[in-house]
Amino acid sequence: GCCTFDEPLSSCGYSQSDDDDLNWDQVNAPVKPSLGQGMPSGSFMLVNTSGRFAGQKAHLLMPHLKENDTHCIDFHYYVSSKSGASPGTLNVYVKVNDGPIGNPVWNTSITTTWNRAELAISTFWPNFYQVVFEVITSGHSGYVAIDEVKVLGHPCTKTPHFLRLQSVEVNAGQFATFQCTANGATDSGDRLWLQGIYVRDAPLKDIKVFNPRRFVALFSVVNATKRDAGNYRCMIRTEGGVGVSNYAELIVKEPPVPIAPPQLSSVGATYLWIQLNANSINGDGPIIQREVEYRTSSGSWYDIQPVDSTSYKIGHLDPDTEYEISVLLTRPGEGGTGSPGPALKTRTKCADPMRGPRRLEVVEIKSRQITICWEPFGYNVTRCHRYNLTVHYRYQAGGQEQVREEVSWDTESSHPQHTITNLSPYTNVSIKLVLMNPEGRKESQELVVQTDEDVPSAVPLESIQGSTFEEKIFLQWREPAQTYGVITLYEV
Repeated sequence: GCCTFDEPLSSCGYSQSDDDDLNWDQVNAPVKPSLGQGMPSGSFMLVNTSGRFAGQKAHLLMPHLKENDTHCIDFHYYVSSKSGASPGTLNVYVKVNDGPIGNPVWNTSITTTWNRAELAISTFWPNFYQVVFEVITSGHSGYVAIDEVKVLGHPCTKTPHFLRLQSVEVNAGQFATFQCTANGATDSGDRLWLQGIYVRDAPLKDIKVFNPRRFVALFSVVNATKRDAGNYRCMIRTEGGVGVSNYAELIVKEPPVPIAPPQLSSVGATYLWIQLNANSINGDGPIIQREVEYRTSSGSWYDIQPVDSTSYKIGHLDPDTEYEISVLLTRPGEGGTGSPGPALKTRTKCADPMRGPRRLEVVEIKSRQITICWEPFGYNVTRCHRYNLTVHYRYQAGGQEQVREEVSWDTESSHPQHTITNLSPYTNVSIKLVLMNPEGRKESQELVVQTDEDVPSAVPLESIQGSTFEEKIFLQWREPAQTYGVITLYEV
């Protein structure tokens, strides 16, 4: 249909807005010659900006349109003033399904004669739209007019028509790419952009021309966040008008993150059984993959393993080592893996020592002490950070076996040794080292050592007996109680 505004405004289905500052006037110039110079002739809709301060608005609403076939809206416009200064801005909006008015799809602020523009609007059943003509006054006197608004049943001649724009779903932090396909030609002077409602516009990323009547424009919303979610449409501003696509939704999903840490089921020296405990999440599903990330609390070692059940055994771990265990969840799409959830901190048990100490040797032997040494060892032997090394020794004293043990504190040295004191001279001593941790013990080979001889104790005086003869004295006595060796000589 066509509205030349020769008949009353309502006959075309047009209406004035109740939410603006002033109305459009329906004018027939020969009837109202008093409007002054600079006003166009004929019948049209007009906003006279004289006496208006800057920023006032006037809205003229077209009837709702629900066109299933390709069509073109064609209209004439006029923006002029006697002084040459712009009287205001003429904006055109396309409001879909009585939703937000959004941003202008087309505008102009100065002309010298009547000009023509076309709107290539692509909406599809069951959606409808409404074109809104808006004037925003500048504070200068002049006229803004439109006339001969036509809805034509064929494509626009100077402006491409967009095909249906599809919605896009991405994970937060990814690039959301909209593919705008259009029928028609484009050249370097055209402006292409992706227009959003209450969200940032996106500039043109790339354009591919397939033939003189078909091209595809690509737009990316970079590093998309929840704030970028909403409705977008493709826009092209040409010399002859503007092309507007349907709205498509950008859906931004947050990768899932477990709310709670995993739970510990059982502990061994080289394994940890955990329950993933990942039913409650922050973010969006569905969950298509679960992984367990575990790392040593000290150091940089870590590993990630996929998990296909709600419980998991982490194996091949080091004994007596603290680990931090987190669960990672993944939803569909690139970048769908969320951050690790809260960590469970736990420690494996100690393992039985790998072996006992090796190369037990004598460093020094004295009459009353023995110093021994052994091959140094570390965590790979103790398999626990909490362990004891004890020196076990036994010997005969007074006809009875004496058994003793002492803790050796020289375990971190590169040349460890230990001295056993308070021994009896000339005594066989059996010595061994015992390595113990909470899970078990391992012994070294036994070493038998004899202490050195020492000065014997005195001959008991009461045992000395003597007999006298003419030329000699005969003496006899008992040997000392403690010989401390082999007595080879008595002196009288």
